[in-house]
Amino acid sequence: MLPIDAAAHSSRWRRRHPVDKAVLGLGLTVLAISLPPWPGAALVLLTALVVLLGPAGVPGRRLWRAYRVPLGFCVTGALTLLVQVGGTGGFVSLAPDGPVRAGELLLRTSAASLGVLLFAFTTPMSDLLPRLVRAGVPAPVVDVALVTYRMSFLLLDSMRRIREAQAARLGHTGRAAEWRSLAGLGATAFVRAFDRATRLQAGLAGRGYDGTLRVLVPEARVSVRFTAASCALLATLAALTLVLERPLT
Repeated sequence: MLPIDAAAHSSRWRRRHPVDKAVLGLGLTVLAISLPPWPGAALVLLTALVVLLGPAGVPGRRLWRAYRVPLGFCVTGALTLLVQVGGTGGFVSLAPDGPVRAGELLLRTSAASLGVLLFAFTTPMSDLLPRLVRAGVPAPVVDVALVTYRMSFLLLDSMRRIREAQAARLGHTGRAAEWRSLAGLGATAFVRAFDRATRLQAGLAGRGYDGTLRVLVPEARVSVRFTAASCALLATLAALTLVLERPLT
């Protein structure tokens, strides 16, 4: 199980309905994208951090491990705005308004990423996907997503076991051994993936599979109080941004 998925299963908000958490987490993401970068995105970023580390109870170290990957993409994308190609300064030169645009982009993307992580750290996929059928998503699409989600963990576990077996047999002692181990890992994982898929199909057929996977979903109700509080928080952030809006210069 991936760390973020394990954190979602042990979250304080695990028993809350996904709609409650979607209103808050995805609402913060929408605000980060739509509000002015300063102070809107900065306020969203700070609010998401406070909620994640406070009421949601996400450990700081685990949050940083998950956040540093999208943050790296955010920084990489922002750095490209610091330069321009062509113009009077040469083939490549510093953009006149590069730092301002880079800062705005970094604020927007980093805040939006935290909003998505808030939803991901509190909502297991096994709770979300079965409920998508009620939201109008075709059942076969949800079934494929569920099977893919399950198979991905099995494949990752198989690859981990293969890597451990290769390391125990000195398969990583040199560059040549590394390449041989990598080729063996790819071939073995490919064969095992098809073998698991075949066994899964046979098992479903033996259990009378009729085109729909029926799974137990934990009982949960949409909390009017939680949703109302989330909407009030989002509205407060939007109003505060309009009051404190200043150019990022």
